Amino acid sequence: MKLGIVKERKNPPDRRVVFSPNACKELLEKYPLLELKVERSDVRFFTDDDYLKSGINVVNDVSDCDVLLGVKEVPIDALIPNKKYFFFSHTIKKQPYNRKLLRAILDKNISMFDHETLVNEKEQRVVAFGRYAGIVGAYNGFRAFGLKYDTFKLPKAETLADQSKLISELKQISLPNIKIVLTGMGRVSNGAKEMLDGMHMRQVDVDAFLNRTFNEPVFVQIDVLDYNKRKDGKEIDKYDFYKHPEEYISDFMRFAKVADMYISGHFFGDGSPFIFTRDDAKLPEFKIKVVADISCDIDGPVACTIKPSTIADPIYGYNPQTEKEDDYTKEDVIAVMAVDNLPCELPNDASVGFGKMFAQYVMPAFFDDDKSGILHRAQMTKDGKLTARFSYLQDYVDGK
Repeated sequence: MKLGIVKERKNPPDRRVVFSPNACKELLEKYPLLELKVERSDVRFFTDDDYLKSGINVVNDVSDCDVLLGVKEVPIDALIPNKKYFFFSHTIKKQPYNRKLLRAILDKNISMFDHETLVNEKEQRVVAFGRYAGIVGAYNGFRAFGLKYDTFKLPKAETLADQSKLISELKQISLPNIKIVLTGMGRVSNGAKEMLDGMHMRQVDVDAFLNRTFNEPVFVQIDVLDYNKRKDGKEIDKYDFYKHPEEYISDFMRFAKVADMYISGHFFGDGSPFIFTRDDAKLPEFKIKVVADISCDIDGPVACTIKPSTIADPIYGYNPQTEKEDDYTKEDVIAVMAVDNLPCELPNDASVGFGKMFAQYVMPAFFDDDKSGILHRAQMTKDGKLTARFSYLQDYVDGK
């Protein structure tokens, strides 16, 4: 099998890659029948020379490869017909801006495997950058805090080599006795928690967070039933929330009344109640003044996230009273960090981590006739048509 790693062509440039040079070397040692080529790139974190020094074939053209791997969307004019592609297509939720991309994939008879569709038998994703979004998002949240209150200045995450350097910077800052609320229990949230643990911040339980005062900064990590409650007052397990989100309302205000900073690392499902609304943010008792919205759903469950921010300009202000953007250093304005491509700021760690997951869970399927079914479940298109599993996208493709 010939495997090609494509150059990332989307703007702004993404420096991540599916496999690092070392990962490529390990794959070639493990799979004697594998031939691997890397397309030349001047934007990748790992240089062409890095691959060449590891004995990896670096080429100008990967069109002779059977399978092509990328991270972000491949531009339509760069798609090679009749190939198998793996990348984040951002089409499975019917994103309007990529409808033409999916139509082009079908027109060019490409077999598409979106990284988001790579799931195990339990329908759990096996490859993701979520952990790194959490790591960088938490760091950026503290950077926003320091800039809002002019108490400390952290360097941008993109200027630091890896997670250990980010933690080292966080250990040097001096925080007041603030309370931080972190939503979620998945990859993103736990990535953020790694940073809080790394700076040796004390974690407390819900009751202590809501009712006690501390002489040090503390945080609480909360799950869906901590910040949502049934309308009828019944207490049922969280699976009831996932099945019947419409029966719930937000109970986040009890945290917003005592928290100074909010790190959003949850997954927001269709029909779930908003975590806090614009009306909630207007209330005098709403205390949160710094929000690191890693999930970054625009005009969604985190009311102050009115637009995505960028790596170049990661922080903006949300004025709860006007519901508009404002100077985030003003006392009553919420500082919002809502960068929507956070893992790009940690390209080394993110690439290495992603490659390990892809090598462990996906690569064997190319050589064992897809025994686990992972490729079958992930395949979105075949022979110029949507597969049965993704037939729900037909109206999206048709523009209806």
